[in-house]
Amino acid sequence: MLFPTLTYAIFFVLVLGVSWKLRPRPRLWKPFILVVSYIFYGWWNPTFLLLLAASQVGNTVMGYGIARAPSDDRRRWWVRVAVTANLVLLGFFKYYGFFVESLISLLSPLHLAPTPLLIEVTLPVGISFFTFCAISYIIDLGRQEIEPANVIDFSLYLSFFPHLVAGPIVRASEFLPQLKRLPNPNAVDATRGARLIARGLIKKVIVASFLSQAIVDPVFGAPGAYRSIDIIVAIYAYAVQIYADFSGYTDIAIGSALLLGIKFPDNFDRPYTAATIQDFWRRWHMTLSRWLRDYLYIPLGGNRGSHFMIYRNLFLTMLLGGLWHGAEWTFVIWGAYHGIGLGVERWVGERATVPRNERADRAPKLSRLRSELGLESTVGEVPVIGEGGDFVMAEPNDVLPPRRERSPWVGRAMVFHFVAIGWVLFRSDSLATAGTVLWRALTAWGSPELVTPLILVTILAAIGVQYLPQRVGLTLEWRVSSLPPVVQGVGFALVLLVVDILGPQGVAPFIYFQF
Repeated sequence: MLFPTLTYAIFFVLVLGVSWKLRPRPRLWKPFILVVSYIFYGWWNPTFLLLLAASQVGNTVMGYGIARAPSDDRRRWWVRVAVTANLVLLGFFKYYGFFVESLISLLSPLHLAPTPLLIEVTLPVGISFFTFCAISYIIDLGRQEIEPANVIDFSLYLSFFPHLVAGPIVRASEFLPQLKRLPNPNAVDATRGARLIARGLIKKVIVASFLSQAIVDPVFGAPGAYRSIDIIVAIYAYAVQIYADFSGYTDIAIGSALLLGIKFPDNFDRPYTAATIQDFWRRWHMTLSRWLRDYLYIPLGGNRGSHFMIYRNLFLTMLLGGLWHGAEWTFVIWGAYHGIGLGVERWVGERATVPRNERADRAPKLSRLRSELGLESTVGEVPVIGEGGDFVMAEPNDVLPPRRERSPWVGRAMVFHFVAIGWVLFRSDSLATAGTVLWRALTAWGSPELVTPLILVTILAAIGVQYLPQRVGLTLEWRVSSLPPVVQGVGFALVLLVVDILGPQGVAPFIYFQF
């Protein structure tokens, strides 16, 4: 973790106090926030500050080149150069080792593998997030949707510490205009900011860390040692852990930014209530989903073209989305798994909406086949095989009964289990581990060793709370905001105390820091 939790709390309180003193003077406030963002990022490894600075300066220069291009062709040329440069930077640091290891594994059986001389490349924290922010800025400039930013504003956009290392992926069009406005400290929604930070800490420190230590890490670390019940519960537990971990970080990031006077877009919206896979991706890591939609899926063709092209676009988008998450075959296959799931779901949905007359036109094929087999065939009460094998069809509305609507709860259960199985790939350190987890979940029946009532209650509560109406949280927030500031402060301090008491020792880094 870049900062331990307590260190981050002290760091943020100091930054918050100075920030509001300087906020009316942007010429002082912007350099101050830029410096503290560099301190935040450099705390882990100061060397990578050079990489961050190079990205900031390079994209600023290329952004000006795009904005001042004399023609559309020249502007497109600048966009291609800038996007390629960002992808090369990301590709080298994130995927160099992956491709080299894959090449060695492929060529070793043929005795053609090169000696692994190869440079060991350390993955900079958050490079995927700030590179995607830079690419969206470049493409939006090329589309002439935004104006170029000066080096200070763009650097602050890319390195603003609440979203630097794990998102949300904020667009320049959402962030840069806020730098031009002077927020009123008295109008800042401090109650919501504090609530988000407290909720994020509860999710991460209590829920995610508890499930990780109690069952997820032991089972995924040695799946061959545990029985089916332990493994199945661990799969459910990881589905909750990754949600609590990542949405917890997002809550803290959005709350921190809000207290500093900057609004971020939401990143999660009760994803385990989704009744379709498509709806899941509209609710999970929403800023990444829309990034993939706007900068990858739509440029690939989106919903235009033949059915095959649409399925291809879905598959490639999710495949590359999986690769974005990590340089491992488990992530690649996880992305392909979701791409196939979205394609199948779309195909089924299209068949379900075929006009009734078209569905009726397909009935004769089955009827003639049954006739050839000597079987009597009827649809409803209307005979469809007449004497001599002639086909007789009544009006479609009389022949085909209306389809019954599936309960949304069936869809929610199916989608949750589809997603949970996918998380096995996401969590496993290799395909072999993922295979062992899934196989033993079905075949290794026996008495569980790790499952406890507390684990089950935690899983059920974490999923069940997503079904509470949104107005519950909004009403609670409104009532808290009406309390005196001293009471709100005491309440927030009590929440932090509870988090400290209930949280296990040695809280692990946020999962998405590795991306």
